[in-house]
Amino acid sequence: MYLPLKYLHLCCVAVSIALFLLRGALTLAHVPWRASRLLRIAPHAIDTVLLASGLALTTVIGQYPFVAGWLTAKVVGLLVYVVLGSLALRYARTPALRAAALGAALVAVGYIVATALHHDWDPARW
Repeated sequence: MYLPLKYLHLCCVAVSIALFLLRGALTLAHVPWRASRLLRIAPHAIDTVLLASGLALTTVIGQYPFVAGWLTAKVVGLLVYVVLGSLALRYARTPALRAAALGAALVAVGYIVATALHHDWDPARW
């Protein structure tokens, strides 16, 4: 069960980041992407599957946030990413603040990915 969940999770990560980049670029270019039903709904659907697969993976591997340090770091990074992403796509009032929030959100995503790639859990067990 581990590998199918992992691959589902990784695919959702790639699509989620790509959609975030697209929406961020469209926001900075002042393109009204919110008029697109697909760009409004798809990210929520993908992120729901991403979260569900992540929770399933924690159960399968038996490591949980606030117990395993690397997983706690990912959760904290995710919270930072969500706040910065909200600023970048919706709440920042100026284009400069939106751009800064978008860049910072991408740094947070990079941190989450780096943590996932270099954690201290041995996937060879599965």
